[in-house]
Amino acid sequence: MSRSSSRSLRLLVLGQASSLFGSAILQLALAMYVLEATGSAAVFAGMLAAAGVPSLLLAPLGGAVADRADKRRMMVTLDLLNGLFSAVAAVLLPRWQGLAVAGGLLVALSVLGAFETPVVQSCLPAILSGDSLVRGNAAVSQTAAVAALAAPALGGALYAALSIGPVLWASAACFLLTALLECFLQIPAPARRTGEALLPALWEDSKKGIRYLRREGADLLGMLLLAAAGNFFVTGAVVVGLPYLTRSVLALGPGWYGGAMAAAAIAGSAWAGLTAGGPRPGRLSRLFAAIGAALLPAGVLFLFPAGPGLRYAGLVLSCCGMQWAVSAFSVLAVSLIQQRTPMAMMGRVMACVSAATLCAQPLGQLLYGLLFDGFRELSALVLLPTAGAVWALGTASGGFLRRMEED
Repeated sequence: MSRSSSRSLRLLVLGQASSLFGSAILQLALAMYVLEATGSAAVFAGMLAAAGVPSLLLAPLGGAVADRADKRRMMVTLDLLNGLFSAVAAVLLPRWQGLAVAGGLLVALSVLGAFETPVVQSCLPAILSGDSLVRGNAAVSQTAAVAALAAPALGGALYAALSIGPVLWASAACFLLTALLECFLQIPAPARRTGEALLPALWEDSKKGIRYLRREGADLLGMLLLAAAGNFFVTGAVVVGLPYLTRSVLALGPGWYGGAMAAAAIAGSAWAGLTAGGPRPGRLSRLFAAIGAALLPAGVLFLFPAGPGLRYAGLVLSCCGMQWAVSAFSVLAVSLIQQRTPMAMMGRVMACVSAATLCAQPLGQLLYGLLFDGFRELSALVLLPTAGAVWALGTASGGFLRRMEED
């Protein structure tokens, strides 16, 4: 790894740590705010699902822009806008209808995320290659987990003491710091293209990315479908279930939810670095199955009579196990996809990765919101079938994943 690549990697990692810290405290604050205002998992899930639609629809366009644009300038601009929208929400939320402002902020961040996700994911392959790419992805994942460790505890304490406004300001500051760090990145700029009408060219680029996956990326398409299926269950059971079960079923405060997220971040951080050695045959399948198996402690404790403290401990244990498995699986799977993708197509392919993980998310959030509301006193009937389904999916996909690891 050259000195310039090493420096750019450090800046990218630090920037992502700041950005993800800001995103984590923002998501925690919005989750607590909406649940306190409505008390309904379905309303909370509906807002999350609606906010995710722009990212899904705009992901192909975001990938095409990422392949054409100067990545450094694009990342700086997007993080400046993230900070601006968070600051505007901090000003408006106490004065206007709070739920409308919260929903508007989620939609705005979703639109920006459609462009930010593919450009960030296409940066590492532009800087690193080979085994260094796997180590780079592991470093980003590990640093993100460390940032997520501090965010829930600090964000929960800040929200409990001062409400949502100061959390939004803190989030805006994190995005602005990320933009400052990204100003110093050294990323090769794509070749300039002249004589093309921009919008038709972007549309054609988007179609080329989809045609590439259909023609030459059958294995990549299979990986994307598997990621979409996993995301359906994980985002529904965890993103909706964890704050709802902690706040509305167990009647615990924001600090307890933050504590569960912090413990999960420790697990993700501890294990992300162990993936740096690269994939081994059979490992991806076992990790995917482990995501489902990790839900069992929470499911069992919500099935039998138990106090809030014991059930909370089961939730924390399940979150730690899932975070470990998800972090390790994501690092290896993303590295495999990046290594198989030509650099000229990287932004579009990574946008398809983002779209695949997002496409099932709104459905999962809506379904699980209704399920948790309907089975409020019988949450085990939601958690245990989910654990079995994810474990079975990971086991059934063993042959396909092993072939990808061996190629």
